[in-house]
Amino acid sequence: MAKPQALAAALMLALVVSLAAIEGAHGICGLSNGEFKLCQPAAAVNNPTDSPSSECCAALGKANLSCICRYKGVAGVWLRKYHIDANRAMALPGKCGLTMPSNCS
Repeated sequence: MAKPQALAAALMLALVVSLAAIEGAHGICGLSNGEFKLCQPAAAVNNPTDSPSSECCAALGKANLSCICRYKGVAGVWLRKYHIDANRAMALPGKCGLTMPSNCS
């Protein structure tokens, strides 16, 4: 029988992935799927450039940055599935001249 902690961790991961999939159908944190894809190259693993496009920055300017903070931790697994480096993704707002919420460290 699985240990309670391992079972709880597996259930939490399944919940996060399920919620991300549901949100993904309609967008994430105020970003439509198309807007999300505008920023994906700048946050991609092994991307040779660190500069987000002006279109990406415009999309991030409309996004709910507090919501984006939720994806920093546990959802990192989900981001890696799509070849997104969580650290690069979290740096994009700053590169666009936007300030992340103070509780998103």
